[in-house]
Amino acid sequence: MPLFAMRKEDTSRPRPKPNDPSPRGAKAANPPPAVRMLEIGEEQSGQRLDNFLFRVCKGVPKSHIYKAIRDGQVRVNKGRIAVDHRLETGDLVRVPPLRLPQPGETRTVPPAEFPVVYEDDAMLVLDKPAGVAVHGGSGVAFGVIERLRAARPQAPMLELAHRLDRETSGLLMVAKKRSALLGLHRMLREGQGNKRYYALVCGDWVNDRQHIKLPLTKWTTASGERRVRVDRDGQAAHTIVTLKQRYGTFSLVEAELRTGRTHQIRVHLASVGFPIVGDDKYGDDAVRLSFAKKGFARMFLHAHHLDMAHPLTGEPLSLEAPLPPACIDILKTLESS
Repeated sequence: MPLFAMRKEDTSRPRPKPNDPSPRGAKAANPPPAVRMLEIGEEQSGQRLDNFLFRVCKGVPKSHIYKAIRDGQVRVNKGRIAVDHRLETGDLVRVPPLRLPQPGETRTVPPAEFPVVYEDDAMLVLDKPAGVAVHGGSGVAFGVIERLRAARPQAPMLELAHRLDRETSGLLMVAKKRSALLGLHRMLREGQGNKRYYALVCGDWVNDRQHIKLPLTKWTTASGERRVRVDRDGQAAHTIVTLKQRYGTFSLVEAELRTGRTHQIRVHLASVGFPIVGDDKYGDDAVRLSFAKKGFARMFLHAHHLDMAHPLTGEPLSLEAPLPPACIDILKTLESS
């Protein structure tokens, strides 16, 4: 018996033309994607929600994934959740139907390597340049991690252990093993290690060493842009600021993170009256434009030092990323003026 029985042709309706755009003229398509409910295992525990979705929704543009999260189509344990939420073993993630790119819509990620400060078989520490996002999304097609994966297609795993703002340069940790990623996440949550940044701020910094303890909370502007502000009901945040050198009405300081909140250094410094030069969210626009005219068109914030134990071996690591030439040049300009 034939697999498909032939039916008598119905001549009462016109046959669709080959190029007929109507459903009858379309080729049979694959069934549309359906809602998936995925349970998080131990291997995914500690991973950010957006990174998890990038893995399980390969081929879907990241802008679609971020929109689905913002719109509440993605749920964790039946609740709306932020893109940076850390998943836990046993969590149930609702993954909505997501449109795959049309033929010709996909964009090839240009491979790129970045200056390596430290590398072994478990982890990688890069010196990220300013102006490069660490990952794609929010209007950015691809970032450091996508370009690094394209440059190292043989690598079984490359995952960001933390974030740096697009205009922040300096030390960025990448895990090459799941065990290393979980170890780094645990260390960061528990405040282990020591991360220090150089920042050029507006104003004459007074104290040689000052503790800033101001709780922070995230909020969204009317245009949909995410910001951070000081809020007594926010999350505890602690930054230690040390004066390095004065440059007239500007000061070079070192900021040591005791907690790792979003935009922590930027908001803490701006909140005590010393915004970072070039900061387009919390800084002085007139100062930013004046420095741009001098050839310095970035934010002066650089992750220059990292003390930590290796996440797997416990070996003490002390890593440095020197100030980029643009930062050194503008300091020389200020010193000579």
